[in-house]
Amino acid sequence: MVSFLSIIAVGFFLGMRHATDPDHVIAVTTIVANQRKLSRAALIGVFWGVGHTLTIFVVGAGIILFNLVIPARIGLSMELSVGMMLIILGLMNIAGFLRSMPMATNHGNGREAVVHSHSHNHGDYIHSHPHAHDPEAHPHAPNQTPLAWLDRVFGRAGLYQYVRPLVVGLVHGLAGSAAVALLVLTMIRDPRWAIIYLLIFGIGTIGGMMLITMSLASAFHFVGGTHRRFSRIVGMASGLLSLVFGLFVTYQMGFASGLFTTHPHWTPK
Repeated sequence: MVSFLSIIAVGFFLGMRHATDPDHVIAVTTIVANQRKLSRAALIGVFWGVGHTLTIFVVGAGIILFNLVIPARIGLSMELSVGMMLIILGLMNIAGFLRSMPMATNHGNGREAVVHSHSHNHGDYIHSHPHAHDPEAHPHAPNQTPLAWLDRVFGRAGLYQYVRPLVVGLVHGLAGSAAVALLVLTMIRDPRWAIIYLLIFGIGTIGGMMLITMSLASAFHFVGGTHRRFSRIVGMASGLLSLVFGLFVTYQMGFASGLFTTHPHWTPK
């Protein structure tokens, strides 16, 4: 009989180790590459962990309590979703890097303005578009800044920037939920203890990811303070890595494991 303390210890530390999986680290690196505040970086890690834990708990509890069997195509589809998410994150970072590259334009007065794009604010409005600083030049007046629907809904609540890690965590949880639940079943026969283990595992994952995002933000802040181009280069590098890894996962699930063929084969891992 596995003791309660053993469940807590094993579940927590395995959860922290699970947070360091390569696809997890790559995904959060693309999100936190431009983040400098440790508190916000920690919240990004927490939101990712919460999303991951929610999916792990719901799917895992279904497998444990109701002996659900996940068909190969569904399992492969869940793994494929991670690859697609990594591709999307990578493309978003690459696009952000390209938008941030400075471009000189001549205004006809003998002075060149460096046009670039980054997030900035006009009063309460925060958005991004090409503009210049020297001399100051925007394509709109400060009071003509309509926000998208998501900005209006989430911007004032301060949660808009955390929606993305939450969704990414949910998707990553889909890919790992079956493997975690099956591992629990081999260790713990009592469904109640198994459910507790899932919760502790999730708490460990949240803690591990919070430490990872804080460490990444600290490194970016330390180096980026000396080299201004560092954050853009890291964003581009993490985007390319995420894109390549996502394409690899997509190929493995879709073709090597047979999701897009007539004979799929899948083993939770």
